[in-house]
Amino acid sequence: MEENKQHKTALPETEPIPSAQAPEALLDIRGLRVEYHTDEDVVYAVNGLDLTIGKGESLGLVGETGAGKTTTALSVLRLIADPPGKIMGGEIWFEGEDMLQAKPARLREIRGSKISVIFQDPMTALNPVMTIGKQISEVIAVHEKVSSAEAEEKMKSMLTMVGIDPQRAEDYPHQFSGGMKQRVVIAIALACNPNLLVADEPTTALDVTIQAQVLDLIKNLREKLGTSLLLITHDLGVVAQNCEYVAIMYAGEIIEYGSLREIFKNSLHPYTEGLFNSIPKLHEAVNRLKPIEGLMPDPANLPQGCKFHPRCKYAKEICLTQIPVNFELEDGHTVCCHRYAEENDLWEGAEGHE
Repeated sequence: MEENKQHKTALPETEPIPSAQAPEALLDIRGLRVEYHTDEDVVYAVNGLDLTIGKGESLGLVGETGAGKTTTALSVLRLIADPPGKIMGGEIWFEGEDMLQAKPARLREIRGSKISVIFQDPMTALNPVMTIGKQISEVIAVHEKVSSAEAEEKMKSMLTMVGIDPQRAEDYPHQFSGGMKQRVVIAIALACNPNLLVADEPTTALDVTIQAQVLDLIKNLREKLGTSLLLITHDLGVVAQNCEYVAIMYAGEIIEYGSLREIFKNSLHPYTEGLFNSIPKLHEAVNRLKPIEGLMPDPANLPQGCKFHPRCKYAKEICLTQIPVNFELEDGHTVCCHRYAEENDLWEGAEGHE
């Protein structure tokens, strides 16, 4: 603690961005809040999230199921189903454009051309009664306003790029394996050279060997095209191979952010620490794994204070009552935890919590 205290600086609370001042980053999310309203409860899915991705950068958004990762991605594209979902507050800027103020026609222009998505299950992302060639060509024709012949020519080029024989353009999705279907989805996503690719658990339904092939394909194509990447996953190994920056998400909030090296070599938040401790070590003989005790809190009934305190072995009285703020330690590494508070004597004097 003393070592970190020397270089920590409290971050100021997020100020609203004036309409005339769009951020310079490719994607800049400020104070995003998303709720789902049902007959029984209000689900607080995303709670004041801040996230930035620069041009050409790759960021891994990591967290357990239910942390709000997919909801965050859907919010960027304005694809939250309303009802029951609703963006309650915050700002989303993409290339200097306010996405929350964009008209439906403008959103249709952006989706698929400037921002593309690779979803978890390729089977549900593809039209089962349309050939794969037609599905790729359609995206190109709609967004690039080219002739059918030009769209078909680019479609064949995209199939070749993702390792599929163009002669299979007349085949239907059911004629492909899971890994090949995902390659088709990648071809569709990158067909219009988007500036941002959102990959939501793109390898969940695939076996380990195919996972590696698909991730290598995404990485190589992203580097070739200069595309920024938002990779949503619960797998830290996938992040280590594909991302430059990492954001750890818990109960709808970013609780730690930094470069890949900082997060992996110097993780600070107790939750991040728990994630790494739960990974088995090849050089250690263990009888059982070390899971994080407890469960993700019910988003309809979030705890007061720090949302991680019911599972935190370091929790003290202050954690039960006060919401921690973000603190920047060094080189853009931020953590949302009372242990790194500027008033360190407040933490040191706090009583332990069992």
